[in-house]
Amino acid sequence: MKTQIIKAVFALMLIIPTGLIAQTKSKIGHVNSNDLLLLMPERKTAETDLQTFAKSLEDQLSSMTSEYEKKLTEYQTNAQVMAAPVRESKEEELGSLEQRIRDFQVKAQQSIQTKEQELMQPMLEKANTAIEAVAKENEYSYILDTSAGVVLYFPETDDILPLVKTKLGIQ
Repeated sequence: MKTQIIKAVFALMLIIPTGLIAQTKSKIGHVNSNDLLLLMPERKTAETDLQTFAKSLEDQLSSMTSEYEKKLTEYQTNAQVMAAPVRESKEEELGSLEQRIRDFQVKAQQSIQTKEQELMQPMLEKANTAIEAVAKENEYSYILDTSAGVVLYFPETDDILPLVKTKLGIQ
């Protein structure tokens, strides 16, 4: 009998808090963080810096490719009159240069991605700080990012993009 009473009290302890939680109203808002980042003035500077960086890498790659093409043309022109050891040495040199170009392309792509993350990080932090401030000031329980593709359905909520733009001083 006592065990049944203890079980009943324990069950009530589990049910009562659940009922209280269900009675509290959560305020939910949403924002499209991609749209927000596109509106931030820092975005243009970051894009310009990234394009300048990518252009410098592209110029270096172009220089390497020109060097390769020059050596390849020279090899093709003179291959038949070269002694076997010289021809083999030139072929190794061309193969090595090809490999350097491929390695450079991979490293350049990684460098561009790293640079983009480096340039975007301050903007992301600034946007997140503004979103958190707006959420606290307007007593939102949740803010959903509709650009992330993880929200397949959401009820009508308040779009806080205008409030965040105001917080950031964006027109």
